[in-house]
Amino acid sequence: MKLSKKWVNEFPTPYTCERAIREGGLETKLSMLLMGFGNFVHGQRIKGLLYLALEVIYIVFMAAAGLSFLGMLRGLGTVPQTEVWDEAKQVYLYVKGDQSVLILLYGVTTVLLSVLFFLAWRGALRSAYKAECLAKEGRHVNTFGEDLSSLLNENLYRLLMTPPMAFILAFTILPLIFMICMAFTNYSKIGNHLLLFDWVGLENFRTLFDSSSILGTTFWSVLLWTLIWAFFATFSNYIFGMILAITINRKETRAKGFWRFCFVLSCAMPMFVSLLIMRTILQPDGAVNVLLRNLGWIAPDASLPFFTDPMWARVTVIVVNIWVGVPYTLLQLTGVLQNIPSDLYEAARVDGANALQIFGKITLPYMLYVTTPYLIATFTGNVNNFNVIYLLSGGGPVTDLSSTAGSTDLLVTWLYKLTIDKQYYNIGAVIGILTFVILAIGALFSYRRSKSYKEEGGF
Repeated sequence: MKLSKKWVNEFPTPYTCERAIREGGLETKLSMLLMGFGNFVHGQRIKGLLYLALEVIYIVFMAAAGLSFLGMLRGLGTVPQTEVWDEAKQVYLYVKGDQSVLILLYGVTTVLLSVLFFLAWRGALRSAYKAECLAKEGRHVNTFGEDLSSLLNENLYRLLMTPPMAFILAFTILPLIFMICMAFTNYSKIGNHLLLFDWVGLENFRTLFDSSSILGTTFWSVLLWTLIWAFFATFSNYIFGMILAITINRKETRAKGFWRFCFVLSCAMPMFVSLLIMRTILQPDGAVNVLLRNLGWIAPDASLPFFTDPMWARVTVIVVNIWVGVPYTLLQLTGVLQNIPSDLYEAARVDGANALQIFGKITLPYMLYVTTPYLIATFTGNVNNFNVIYLLSGGGPVTDLSSTAGSTDLLVTWLYKLTIDKQYYNIGAVIGILTFVILAIGALFSYRRSKSYKEEGGF
Protein backbone atom coordinates (compact mmCIF):
# COMPACT_ATOMS: atom_id res chain seq x y z
CA MET A 1 0.00 0.00 0.00
CA LYS A 2 1.38 3.41 -0.98
CA LEU A 3 1.34 5.98 1.80
CA SER A 4 0.23 9.51 1.08
CA LYS A 5 2.71 12.37 1.35
CA LYS A 6 0.83 13.77 4.35
CA TRP A 7 1.08 10.41 6.14
CA VAL A 8 4.82 10.23 5.44
CA ASN A 9 5.34 13.74 6.83
CA GLU A 10 3.40 12.96 10.01
CA PHE A 11 5.22 9.66 10.52
CA PRO A 12 8.78 10.18 9.21
CA THR A 13 11.10 7.31 8.43
CA PRO A 14 12.96 6.21 11.58
CA TYR A 15 16.68 6.79 11.26
CA THR A 16 17.93 3.64 12.96
CA CYS A 17 21.39 2.09 12.89
CA GLU A 18 19.99 -1.08 11.35
CA ARG A 19 18.52 0.83 8.41
CA ALA A 20 21.68 2.90 8.10
CA ILE A 21 23.80 -0.25 7.76
CA ARG A 22 21.34 -1.92 5.42
CA GLU A 23 20.13 0.98 3.26
CA GLY A 24 22.70 3.74 3.74
CA GLY A 25 24.95 4.99 0.98
CA LEU A 26 28.72 4.76 0.80
CA GLU A 27 29.26 7.87 2.94
CA THR A 28 26.98 6.47 5.64
CA LYS A 29 28.69 3.10 5.63
CA LEU A 30 32.10 4.81 5.84
CA SER A 31 30.77 6.59 8.93
CA MET A 32 30.95 3.22 10.64
CA LEU A 33 34.75 3.51 10.42
CA LEU A 34 35.20 7.29 10.35
CA MET A 35 32.63 8.81 12.67
CA GLY A 36 31.11 11.98 11.21
CA PHE A 37 32.16 11.27 7.60
CA GLY A 38 28.56 11.24 6.37
CA ASN A 39 27.78 14.47 8.20
CA PHE A 40 30.89 16.11 6.71
CA VAL A 41 29.92 15.06 3.17
CA HIS A 42 26.42 16.52 3.51
CA GLY A 43 27.56 19.92 4.78
CA GLN A 44 27.55 19.32 8.54
CA ARG A 45 31.28 19.87 8.79
CA ILE A 46 31.53 21.00 12.42
CA LYS A 47 29.35 18.11 13.63
CA GLY A 48 31.37 15.68 11.54
CA LEU A 49 34.65 16.98 12.92
CA LEU A 50 33.34 16.72 16.48
CA TYR A 51 32.35 13.10 15.93
CA LEU A 52 35.73 12.38 14.37
CA ALA A 53 37.54 14.10 17.25
CA LEU A 54 35.59 11.96 19.72
CA GLU A 55 36.64 8.81 17.88
CA VAL A 56 40.29 9.92 17.77
CA ILE A 57 40.29 10.68 21.51
CA TYR A 58 38.81 7.27 22.30
CA ILE A 59 41.31 5.44 20.06
CA VAL A 60 44.25 7.34 21.58
CA PHE A 61 42.99 6.61 25.10
CA MET A 62 42.56 2.92 24.37
CA ALA A 63 45.98 2.69 22.76
CA ALA A 64 47.71 4.57 25.55
CA ALA A 65 46.01 3.06 28.60
CA GLY A 66 42.58 1.57 27.95
CA LEU A 67 43.73 -1.75 26.51
CA SER A 68 46.21 -2.11 29.35
CA PHE A 69 43.45 -1.48 31.89
CA LEU A 70 41.22 -4.08 30.26
CA GLY A 71 44.06 -6.59 30.11
CA MET A 72 44.90 -6.16 33.80
CA LEU A 73 41.22 -6.39 34.73
CA ARG A 74 41.35 -10.12 34.03
CA GLY A 75 43.88 -10.83 36.79
CA LEU A 76 43.68 -7.68 38.96
CA GLY A 77 47.45 -7.52 39.24
CA THR A 78 50.18 -10.02 40.06
CA VAL A 79 53.09 -8.05 41.56
CA PRO A 80 52.88 -7.79 45.37
CA GLN A 81 54.44 -5.03 47.42
CA THR A 82 57.92 -6.08 48.58
CA GLU A 83 60.17 -5.08 51.46
CA VAL A 84 63.88 -4.57 50.72
CA TRP A 85 66.67 -3.86 53.23
CA ASP A 86 68.83 -0.88 52.24
CA GLU A 87 72.36 -1.45 53.57
CA ALA A 88 73.42 2.13 52.95
CA LYS A 89 70.53 3.78 54.77
CA GLN A 90 70.00 0.89 57.22
CA VAL A 91 66.23 1.01 56.69
CA TYR A 92 63.62 -1.11 54.97
CA LEU A 93 62.37 0.25 51.65
CA TYR A 94 59.00 -0.72 50.26
CA VAL A 95 58.79 -1.40 46.54
CA LYS A 96 55.33 -0.53 45.29
CA GLY A 97 53.45 -3.39 43.66
CA ASP A 98 50.12 -3.68 41.88
CA GLN A 99 47.07 -2.17 43.58
CA SER A 100 44.05 -4.27 42.69
CA VAL A 101 41.57 -1.59 43.77
CA LEU A 102 42.91 0.88 41.21
CA ILE A 103 43.14 -1.81 38.54
CA LEU A 104 39.50 -2.74 39.14
CA LEU A 105 38.41 0.91 39.17
CA TYR A 106 40.29 1.79 35.99
CA GLY A 107 39.04 -1.35 34.26
CA VAL A 108 35.40 -0.71 35.16
CA THR A 109 35.78 2.92 34.08
CA THR A 110 37.23 1.82 30.74
CA VAL A 111 34.34 -0.58 30.17
CA LEU A 112 31.83 2.16 30.98
CA LEU A 113 33.60 4.61 28.65
CA SER A 114 33.56 1.96 25.91
CA VAL A 115 29.82 1.54 26.35
CA LEU A 116 29.33 5.31 26.14
CA PHE A 117 31.50 5.44 23.03
CA PHE A 118 29.42 2.70 21.44
CA LEU A 119 26.27 4.71 22.10
CA ALA A 120 27.95 7.79 20.60
CA TRP A 121 28.96 5.68 17.58
CA ARG A 122 25.35 4.64 17.07
CA GLY A 123 24.27 8.27 17.37
CA ALA A 124 26.83 9.33 14.79
CA LEU A 125 25.68 6.61 12.40
CA ARG A 126 22.04 7.62 12.78
CA SER A 127 22.97 11.27 12.26
CA ALA A 128 24.87 10.45 9.06
CA TYR A 129 21.95 8.38 7.74
CA LYS A 130 19.49 11.15 8.56
CA ALA A 131 21.62 13.72 6.73
CA GLU A 132 21.82 11.39 3.71
CA CYS A 133 18.04 10.83 3.63
CA LEU A 134 17.29 14.54 3.94
CA ALA A 135 19.74 15.37 1.17
CA LYS A 136 18.24 12.73 -1.17
CA GLU A 137 14.71 14.04 -0.50
CA GLY A 138 15.85 17.60 -1.24
CA ARG A 139 15.04 18.72 2.28
CA HIS A 140 17.04 21.09 4.43
CA VAL A 141 19.98 19.64 6.39
CA ASN A 142 20.51 21.50 9.64
CA THR A 143 23.72 23.42 10.16
CA PHE A 144 25.67 23.27 13.41
CA GLY A 145 24.18 26.60 14.49
CA GLU A 146 20.66 25.33 13.86
CA ASP A 147 21.40 22.20 15.89
CA LEU A 148 22.57 24.38 18.76
CA SER A 149 19.42 26.50 18.48
CA SER A 150 17.28 23.34 18.63
CA LEU A 151 18.74 22.64 22.07
CA LEU A 152 16.75 25.62 23.32
CA ASN A 153 13.55 24.55 21.60
CA GLU A 154 12.45 21.05 20.56
CA ASN A 155 15.59 19.39 21.98
CA LEU A 156 15.60 21.32 25.25
CA TYR A 157 15.13 18.07 27.19
CA ARG A 158 18.50 16.84 25.92
CA LEU A 159 20.26 19.98 27.11
CA LEU A 160 18.66 19.81 30.55
CA MET A 161 19.07 16.05 31.03
CA THR A 162 22.71 15.78 29.97
CA PRO A 163 24.35 17.23 33.15
CA PRO A 164 22.22 15.13 35.56
CA MET A 165 22.88 11.99 33.51
CA ALA A 166 26.62 12.70 33.54
CA PHE A 167 26.60 13.00 37.34
CA ILE A 168 24.48 9.86 37.67
CA LEU A 169 26.94 7.91 35.55
CA ALA A 170 29.97 9.23 37.43
CA PHE A 171 28.67 9.09 41.00
CA THR A 172 25.99 6.39 40.92
CA ILE A 173 26.39 3.93 38.05
CA LEU A 174 30.20 3.68 38.20
CA PRO A 175 30.38 3.11 42.01
CA LEU A 176 27.49 0.65 41.77
CA ILE A 177 29.23 -1.45 39.10
CA PHE A 178 32.49 -1.22 41.07
CA MET A 179 30.75 -2.52 44.21
CA ILE A 180 29.07 -5.35 42.30
CA CYS A 181 32.43 -6.41 40.88
CA MET A 182 33.97 -6.28 44.36
CA ALA A 183 31.49 -8.94 45.53
CA PHE A 184 33.20 -11.45 43.24
CA THR A 185 36.71 -10.88 44.65
CA ASN A 186 38.53 -11.76 47.87
CA TYR A 187 39.10 -8.09 48.73
CA SER A 188 39.24 -8.21 52.54
CA LYS A 189 41.53 -8.21 55.54
CA ILE A 190 41.27 -12.00 55.60
CA GLY A 191 44.47 -13.32 54.07
CA ASN A 192 45.77 -9.73 53.83
CA HIS A 193 44.03 -9.16 50.48
CA LEU A 194 43.80 -5.38 50.88
CA LEU A 195 46.38 -4.41 48.24
CA LEU A 196 46.41 -7.42 45.93
CA PHE A 197 43.31 -9.52 45.45
CA ASP A 198 41.79 -11.71 42.76
CA TRP A 199 38.49 -12.94 41.38
CA VAL A 200 36.83 -15.74 43.35
CA GLY A 201 33.53 -16.09 41.49
CA LEU A 202 30.55 -16.95 43.68
CA GLU A 203 32.63 -18.00 46.68
CA ASN A 204 31.50 -15.03 48.80
CA PHE A 205 27.84 -15.80 48.11
CA ARG A 206 28.38 -19.43 49.09
CA THR A 207 30.05 -18.35 52.32
CA LEU A 208 27.19 -16.03 53.22
CA PHE A 209 24.51 -18.62 52.44
CA ASP A 210 26.32 -21.39 54.31
CA SER A 211 24.38 -21.67 57.59
CA SER A 212 27.16 -23.76 59.13
CA SER A 213 29.68 -20.89 58.99
CA ILE A 214 29.80 -17.94 61.38
CA LEU A 215 29.11 -15.42 58.61
CA GLY A 216 26.25 -17.52 57.27
CA THR A 217 24.61 -17.91 60.68
CA THR A 218 25.00 -14.20 61.32
CA PHE A 219 23.53 -13.30 57.94
CA TRP A 220 20.33 -15.30 58.39
CA SER A 221 19.77 -14.01 61.94
CA VAL A 222 20.41 -10.40 60.90
CA LEU A 223 18.15 -10.78 57.85
CA LEU A 224 15.32 -12.15 60.00
CA TRP A 225 15.64 -9.34 62.54
CA THR A 226 15.85 -6.76 59.72
CA LEU A 227 12.52 -7.92 58.29
CA ILE A 228 10.90 -8.06 61.73
CA TRP A 229 12.19 -4.58 62.55
CA ALA A 230 11.03 -3.14 59.21
CA PHE A 231 7.53 -4.64 59.65
CA PHE A 232 6.98 -3.32 63.18
CA ALA A 233 8.71 0.01 62.53
CA THR A 234 6.52 0.61 59.49
CA PHE A 235 3.12 -0.52 60.68
CA SER A 236 3.42 0.66 64.28
CA ASN A 237 4.07 4.17 63.03
CA TYR A 238 1.26 3.87 60.52
CA ILE A 239 -1.31 2.56 63.02
CA PHE A 240 -0.52 5.03 65.78
CA GLY A 241 -0.25 7.89 63.29
CA MET A 242 -3.64 6.87 61.86
CA ILE A 243 -5.24 6.83 65.32
CA LEU A 244 -3.86 10.29 66.11
CA ALA A 245 -4.85 11.72 62.71
CA ILE A 246 -8.43 10.37 62.95
CA THR A 247 -8.82 11.54 66.56
CA ILE A 248 -7.59 15.06 65.82
CA ASN A 249 -9.56 15.30 62.55
CA ARG A 250 -12.93 14.54 64.23
CA LYS A 251 -15.47 17.35 64.21
CA GLU A 252 -15.86 17.04 67.98
CA THR A 253 -12.15 17.70 68.59
CA ARG A 254 -11.43 21.28 69.54
CA ALA A 255 -8.20 23.18 68.92
CA LYS A 256 -7.09 20.84 66.14
CA GLY A 257 -4.16 23.05 65.22
CA PHE A 258 -2.86 23.05 68.79
CA TRP A 259 -2.86 19.25 69.07
CA ARG A 260 -1.17 18.86 65.68
CA PHE A 261 1.44 21.40 66.76
CA CYS A 262 2.14 19.47 69.96
CA PHE A 263 2.74 16.17 68.16
CA VAL A 264 4.63 17.66 65.21
CA LEU A 265 6.88 19.79 67.42
CA SER A 266 9.40 16.94 67.68
CA CYS A 267 9.99 17.21 63.92
CA ALA A 268 11.61 20.61 64.52
CA MET A 269 14.53 18.94 66.30
CA PRO A 270 17.01 17.00 64.14
CA MET A 271 16.36 13.28 64.45
CA PHE A 272 19.94 12.39 65.35
CA VAL A 273 19.79 14.79 68.32
CA SER A 274 16.58 13.17 69.57
CA LEU A 275 18.08 9.70 69.21
CA LEU A 276 21.27 10.62 71.06
CA ILE A 277 19.23 12.16 73.88
CA MET A 278 17.12 9.01 74.15
CA ARG A 279 20.25 6.87 74.14
CA THR A 280 21.67 8.91 77.02
CA ILE A 281 18.62 8.86 79.27
CA LEU A 282 18.08 5.10 78.77
CA GLN A 283 21.60 4.11 79.83
CA PRO A 284 22.03 2.05 83.06
CA ASP A 285 22.91 5.31 84.89
CA GLY A 286 20.67 7.47 82.74
CA ALA A 287 17.78 9.67 83.81
CA VAL A 288 15.11 6.96 83.50
CA ASN A 289 16.89 4.39 85.68
CA VAL A 290 17.92 7.03 88.24
CA LEU A 291 14.31 8.23 88.48
CA LEU A 292 13.02 4.68 88.93
CA ARG A 293 15.57 4.06 91.68
CA ASN A 294 14.59 7.26 93.48
CA LEU A 295 10.92 6.31 93.29
CA GLY A 296 11.74 2.90 94.73
CA TRP A 297 10.32 1.00 91.75
CA ILE A 298 13.60 -0.84 91.18
CA ALA A 299 16.41 -1.83 93.54
CA PRO A 300 19.07 0.84 94.30
CA ASP A 301 21.77 -1.19 92.56
CA ALA A 302 19.57 -2.37 89.66
CA SER A 303 18.71 -0.84 86.28
CA LEU A 304 16.42 -1.73 83.44
CA PRO A 305 18.46 -3.36 80.62
CA PHE A 306 17.28 -1.13 77.78
CA PHE A 307 20.41 -1.74 75.69
CA THR A 308 22.12 -4.59 77.53
CA ASP A 309 19.52 -7.33 77.03
CA PRO A 310 18.81 -8.45 73.42
CA MET A 311 15.00 -8.56 73.75
CA TRP A 312 14.85 -5.30 75.70
CA ALA A 313 17.10 -3.61 73.13
CA ARG A 314 14.93 -4.69 70.22
CA VAL A 315 11.74 -3.54 71.90
CA THR A 316 13.40 -0.26 72.90
CA VAL A 317 14.49 0.67 69.37
CA ILE A 318 10.98 -0.09 68.05
CA VAL A 319 9.32 2.04 70.75
CA VAL A 320 11.72 4.95 70.26
CA ASN A 321 11.20 4.73 66.51
CA ILE A 322 7.45 5.11 67.12
CA TRP A 323 8.13 8.28 69.09
CA VAL A 324 10.28 9.85 66.34
CA GLY A 325 8.25 8.52 63.39
CA VAL A 326 4.59 9.00 64.31
CA PRO A 327 4.60 12.81 63.73
CA TYR A 328 5.59 12.32 60.08
CA THR A 329 2.87 9.71 59.59
CA LEU A 330 0.40 12.05 61.31
CA LEU A 331 1.14 14.76 58.74
CA GLN A 332 0.81 12.33 55.83
CA LEU A 333 -2.52 10.86 56.95
CA THR A 334 -3.98 14.21 57.96
CA GLY A 335 -3.68 15.35 54.37
CA VAL A 336 -5.32 12.13 53.18
CA LEU A 337 -8.22 12.42 55.65
CA GLN A 338 -8.92 16.01 54.70
CA ASN A 339 -9.27 14.99 51.05
CA ILE A 340 -11.89 12.27 51.60
CA PRO A 341 -15.19 13.66 50.22
CA SER A 342 -17.55 14.51 53.08
CA ASP A 343 -20.48 13.36 50.91
CA LEU A 344 -19.38 9.76 51.44
CA TYR A 345 -19.63 10.10 55.21
CA GLU A 346 -23.00 11.83 55.04
CA ALA A 347 -24.43 9.18 52.72
CA ALA A 348 -23.14 6.41 54.99
CA ARG A 349 -24.73 8.00 58.05
CA VAL A 350 -28.04 8.40 56.21
CA ASP A 351 -27.89 4.67 55.36
CA GLY A 352 -27.48 3.89 59.06
CA ALA A 353 -23.78 2.98 59.14
CA ASN A 354 -22.06 3.24 62.51
CA ALA A 355 -18.58 4.64 63.17
CA LEU A 356 -16.86 1.25 62.84
CA GLN A 357 -18.56 0.51 59.53
CA ILE A 358 -17.70 3.95 58.18
CA PHE A 359 -14.06 3.43 59.14
CA GLY A 360 -13.89 -0.07 57.58
CA LYS A 361 -15.72 0.80 54.36
CA ILE A 362 -14.65 4.38 53.64
CA THR A 363 -11.76 5.74 55.72
CA LEU A 364 -9.40 2.76 55.82
CA PRO A 365 -9.79 1.70 52.14
CA TYR A 366 -9.25 5.26 51.00
CA MET A 367 -6.15 5.73 53.18
CA LEU A 368 -4.65 2.40 52.08
CA TYR A 369 -5.38 3.19 48.44
CA VAL A 370 -3.56 6.52 48.64
CA THR A 371 -0.75 5.56 51.02
CA THR A 372 0.25 2.10 49.72
CA PRO A 373 3.24 3.53 47.79
CA TYR A 374 4.17 5.49 50.94
CA LEU A 375 4.00 2.29 53.02
CA ILE A 376 6.23 0.46 50.55
CA ALA A 377 8.73 3.33 50.55
CA THR A 378 8.65 3.48 54.35
CA PHE A 379 9.25 -0.26 54.66
CA THR A 380 12.18 0.03 52.27
CA GLY A 381 13.55 2.97 54.24
CA ASN A 382 13.25 1.08 57.52
CA VAL A 383 15.21 -1.87 56.12
CA ASN A 384 18.00 0.66 55.53
CA ASN A 385 17.30 2.72 58.67
CA PHE A 386 20.89 3.23 59.72
CA ASN A 387 20.36 6.23 62.01
CA VAL A 388 17.87 4.79 64.50
CA ILE A 389 19.81 1.57 65.11
CA TYR A 390 23.34 2.92 65.05
CA LEU A 391 22.67 6.03 67.14
CA LEU A 392 20.48 4.27 69.70
CA SER A 393 22.01 0.86 70.34
CA GLY A 394 25.02 0.80 68.04
CA GLY A 395 23.75 -2.60 66.88
CA GLY A 396 24.34 -4.09 70.34
CA PRO A 397 24.28 -5.85 72.59
CA VAL A 398 26.80 -8.37 71.32
CA THR A 399 26.03 -11.78 72.82
CA ASP A 400 28.34 -13.86 70.63
CA LEU A 401 31.95 -12.67 70.58
CA SER A 402 32.67 -14.72 67.44
CA SER A 403 29.94 -12.89 65.55
CA THR A 404 30.48 -9.61 63.73
CA ALA A 405 26.93 -8.36 64.41
CA GLY A 406 24.96 -7.42 67.51
CA SER A 407 21.41 -8.30 68.47
CA THR A 408 19.89 -5.15 66.94
CA ASP A 409 22.12 -4.86 63.87
CA LEU A 410 20.30 -4.49 60.57
CA LEU A 411 21.83 -5.52 57.27
CA VAL A 412 22.89 -1.93 56.65
CA THR A 413 24.58 -1.46 60.05
CA TRP A 414 26.20 -4.89 59.78
CA LEU A 415 27.48 -3.93 56.33
CA TYR A 416 28.96 -0.76 57.86
CA LYS A 417 30.76 -2.75 60.55
CA LEU A 418 32.06 -5.32 58.08
CA THR A 419 33.52 -2.68 55.77
CA ILE A 420 34.64 0.11 58.12
CA ASP A 421 35.58 -1.85 61.25
CA LYS A 422 36.51 -5.30 59.93
CA GLN A 423 37.55 -4.39 56.35
CA TYR A 424 35.63 -7.32 54.84
CA TYR A 425 34.84 -5.35 51.70
CA ASN A 426 33.88 -8.35 49.58
CA ILE A 427 31.30 -9.62 52.08
CA GLY A 428 29.97 -6.09 52.51
CA ALA A 429 29.47 -5.83 48.75
CA VAL A 430 27.57 -9.13 48.72
CA ILE A 431 25.29 -7.90 51.52
CA GLY A 432 24.65 -4.68 49.60
CA ILE A 433 23.68 -6.63 46.48
CA LEU A 434 21.39 -9.00 48.39
CA THR A 435 19.71 -6.10 50.21
CA PHE A 436 19.00 -4.40 46.89
CA VAL A 437 17.63 -7.60 45.34
CA ILE A 438 15.37 -8.36 48.32
CA LEU A 439 14.00 -4.81 48.45
CA ALA A 440 13.53 -4.49 44.68
CA ILE A 441 11.66 -7.78 44.37
CA GLY A 442 9.55 -7.12 47.47
CA ALA A 443 8.65 -3.55 46.48
CA LEU A 444 7.73 -4.44 42.88
CA PHE A 445 5.73 -7.51 43.90
CA SER A 446 3.75 -5.73 46.63
CA TYR A 447 3.09 -2.61 44.57
CA ARG A 448 1.89 -4.47 41.47
CA ARG A 449 -0.55 -6.46 43.61
CA SER A 450 -1.94 -3.37 45.34
CA LYS A 451 -5.11 -1.50 44.37
CA SER A 452 -3.04 1.65 43.90
CA TYR A 453 -1.53 -0.03 40.84
CA LYS A 454 -4.44 -2.18 39.64
CA GLU A 455 -7.12 0.46 40.04
CA GLU A 456 -5.22 3.64 39.30
CA GLY A 457 -7.64 6.56 39.21
CA GLY A 458 -10.34 4.51 40.91
CA PHE A 459 -11.00 7.12 43.62
